[in-house]
Amino acid sequence: MKNSKLSVVEQPQQIETDPLSALLRSGARALIAQAVEAELDVLLHQHQDLLLDDGRKAVVRNGYLPERTIQTGIGDVEIKVPKVRDRSGSGIHFNSLLLPPYLKRTRSVEELLPWLYLKGISTGDYQEALSALLGEHAQGLSSNTISRLKARWQDEHRQWSRRDLSTEHYVYIWADGIYSNIRLDQDKLCLLVIMGVTAQGKKELLAIDDGYRESTASWVTVLQELKQRGLTKAPKLAIGDGALGFWNALSQQFPTTKHQRCWVHKTANVLNALPKSMQSKVKADLHNIWMAATREQAESL
Repeated sequence: MKNSKLSVVEQPQQIETDPLSALLRSGARALIAQAVEAELDVLLHQHQDLLLDDGRKAVVRNGYLPERTIQTGIGDVEIKVPKVRDRSGSGIHFNSLLLPPYLKRTRSVEELLPWLYLKGISTGDYQEALSALLGEHAQGLSSNTISRLKARWQDEHRQWSRRDLSTEHYVYIWADGIYSNIRLDQDKLCLLVIMGVTAQGKKELLAIDDGYRESTASWVTVLQELKQRGLTKAPKLAIGDGALGFWNALSQQFPTTKHQRCWVHKTANVLNALPKSMQSKVKADLHNIWMAATREQAESL
């Protein structure tokens, strides 16, 4: 056996084939970490007046427990739970309600994420959201903890929405109005979203703002805010659906930018007017035509 030519073959590295799932896992990891940190803040606040003889705080942060993995509906999520040190010897420990030591897998994290991101959880509804994560008998976080989380998220969004855009030139921008099920009086809430791509091909989310439907005035406000943040060089091309509000606003703020109707929306409009038996073939033909047109348009720009 000394002349054996067998050798150990390294295991192939797992390649992420679903960027959306990776993004969701990353978002879930950050969201869970924020929630646990908010729980810890409440504990530290409760014992902030507990001092040692020399005036130092008795209960302080003390690193993290070893990292562990939780199985979720969107894949494995690595989490770390912080620890505290009680220098007074009173036996104070930090036990996370969200991530108890026995938790190995969630029942349905994919049900938690829409609650947090899309429905805007109130303190009274948080128990139901946590039940999707930990089960029906899960204890909810305190209202104080939830308020701390909301304040942190609002501050992060405020900083993001004011960030400087002057260092990049966005060649293309996409715009769309997204309607949610949340109603304000008689009107549904509409989120005005703009995404841009740099000359290097990097896509970035530039703006998310609420507006009155997709009116010209609402889109003008969004575009003006982008210009104030440094987007002064007009994009070469803008892509949007058939709503006239965006195009009117774009002509006012960036008159040199070319207009292009979103092919996804246009395809849906065309297919809706055709029998189902024809939709598959027509969709493939439209895709080939528009891909060729895209290449020609890119070369002209």
